[in-house]
Amino acid sequence: MAPQIEVSAPVRVDLAGGWTDVGPYPTDFGGEVVNFTINRYVRVTGEPGSEAKDVESAFEVPRGSGLGTSSAMNVAVAAIMSHGEDKYPEELAEMAFQLEADLGNFCGRQDQWASARGGFNHLLFIGDSVEIMPFEPMRSARIWLRKHLLVAYSGTSRRSGEIQDSVWGRYSEGNESVIDGLQRIRAAARPMANGLQQDRRDLVVQSFKDVCEGVDMIDTTLHDPFRGVVEPLLDSGSLAAWKALGAGGGGCAALLCSPSGRDDAIASIEGAGWELIEWDYDDEGVRIAG
Repeated sequence: MAPQIEVSAPVRVDLAGGWTDVGPYPTDFGGEVVNFTINRYVRVTGEPGSEAKDVESAFEVPRGSGLGTSSAMNVAVAAIMSHGEDKYPEELAEMAFQLEADLGNFCGRQDQWASARGGFNHLLFIGDSVEIMPFEPMRSARIWLRKHLLVAYSGTSRRSGEIQDSVWGRYSEGNESVIDGLQRIRAAARPMANGLQQDRRDLVVQSFKDVCEGVDMIDTTLHDPFRGVVEPLLDSGSLAAWKALGAGGGGCAALLCSPSGRDDAIASIEGAGWELIEWDYDDEGVRIAG
């Protein structure tokens, strides 16, 4: 038996533009996403060259949490399958996307590119191609985001495939609310990138708000699992802004606290039985242990 290897791939926090990386939107309009990876990982163990069915996976965050766990797993699987081939991270990302597509999953490409590359990403999606934009947040913006952004798991898992089918079914019918919502979400990506690169916190907050408005235009039920906790915190000023992570409908939320609101937000999260996910930045992406 060949020696086994362990590959770790980080999960991601999507800040703006999510949904617009999913076909057919990149072909019709072109998508744009800003995200970053955190030090929570999917770890996959298997023999070099193993197929997906022959590996074992372990998750440091719940599956269905909206953090891109399935894509991170497939990035790690791709690294095992191609071990010794010296593939670029972007090649592993595309392999991971194809693994999901072959299973009939309706998914975009932002999660795989984030997990394979690590760090902060500003990505454009044109048809089936991915363009990596120059992007380096200011150090002060990274410190601010690390201090004020909470990632909280609602305890309610969601089935991304079912959510995607519903939204894209209405999109294909020409539903104006869905299309306009996606346009608003995409338009929020560039201000998010600019806000982080210039340490313009007002732009980051407004981008979060624009994404939330866009998601509500797509389907108001996507935010329903979070409203009971989030809305009182917004009303009290403890939160400056927030967004559902991933497709929404459950899973995790990213809560951007006001300067003095972090303690109140944590108390509300814990009081509601949500799980606070401790995080720091991951700047490395997929890696082989040892």
